[in-house]
Amino acid sequence: MINAPTIQKNFNLFRTRLTTPAGAEEEILMMEEEPIVTVTIEPPQRTTPEQTSAPETPPAAPAEPPATQTTQETPAAQPTPQPPTPVQTRDRIVYFTHVGSDGQILQSRVTRRLPVSDSPMMDSLNTMLAGPSSEEVGRGILNLIPQNTRIISATVRGSTAYINFSEDFLFNTFGVEGYVAQLRQIVWTVTEFQNVRDVQVLIEGRRMDYLGEGIWIGSPIRRRSF
Repeated sequence: MINAPTIQKNFNLFRTRLTTPAGAEEEILMMEEEPIVTVTIEPPQRTTPEQTSAPETPPAAPAEPPATQTTQETPAAQPTPQPPTPVQTRDRIVYFTHVGSDGQILQSRVTRRLPVSDSPMMDSLNTMLAGPSSEEVGRGILNLIPQNTRIISATVRGSTAYINFSEDFLFNTFGVEGYVAQLRQIVWTVTEFQNVRDVQVLIEGRRMDYLGEGIWIGSPIRRRSF
């Protein structure tokens, strides 16, 4: 039963009244009443703006830039300048043509200081084609090899030098004496080399029988051939 405690309480009170003398009933009633509990409700405390505001956060310190590692480059050692290697040179003999006061055509021996190379014969022949100096020309020394003549190759087989000329070698404006003089310049210059005894003249790689007006060049030529 839901109201059983209340019914039991009223029944106990009724029984007490029947058995309790007069005058004591009021005291019992006072004892039976439940004490009154006084609850004091305090008003809520008012908070000031300073109390409700969140505490200020101190400004963050500026972030430091990441540390960078600096490497000091050591300048590369400069190579010590080396003195230039001296060029080795050697005296070479070349021949030009000398026309005497009596009109006689002779060979003129001239010494040139030339750099040492792997083709000394070619160096000597090209020096001869370059002609005499102005001082030598003043002494009557000439180059009677036709202008624009080129040496295509110069080789030695056994004791014979094979000198291959451009076609310009065929045209000498000084006639027979000029052809003889140009051949002498070639033969004398090349036979200055100890391993060369005679010279075979080639024109554009071909062997020809005659140069100019009947001057034989179909076989190797020696100094004594003239």
